Amino acid sequence: MNAFIGLGAAVLFVGVALGAFGAHALKRKLSEDKLAVYQTGVLYQLVHGIGLLGIGLAGFVSDSALLEAAGWLLAAGILLFSGSLYALSLSGIRKLGIVTPIGGLAFLAGWALMAAAFWL
Repeated sequence: MNAFIGLGAAVLFVGVALGAFGAHALKRKLSEDKLAVYQTGVLYQLVHGIGLLGIGLAGFVSDSALLEAAGWLLAAGILLFSGSLYALSLSGIRKLGIVTPIGGLAFLAGWALMAAAFWL
C-alpha cells in the first residue's frame, strides 16, 4: 500500500504543475469553455490524488484486497477522466470525451471499494 502514497504524491505534484500551467500558459490560448474543461481535469486529479494518499495510509490499518483494487481504480480514473479532459481541451477532438465517463465510473468504483474494504 505504500506505493499508493508515492503514487498519490506524484499525482498531486503533476496536478499542481498542470494547474499552474493552465492558469498561466493556457489562459490566453484556450477559450473560456476549454479552459473550464481543463480545470475540471485538474480538480478531479487533485481530489483523487488525495484519495490515493488516503488509500495508502489506510493500508497501515487494513491489508484488504478491496483497498488495493480501490487504489488502482482511482489511478485508472485519473488517467481516463482527467487525461481525457486534458486531451479534449487541448486538441478539441470531441470524440475523446467518450473516455471521460469510463474514468468517472472508475472513480465511483474505487470509492465504493474503499468503503467496502472497511464495512465488510
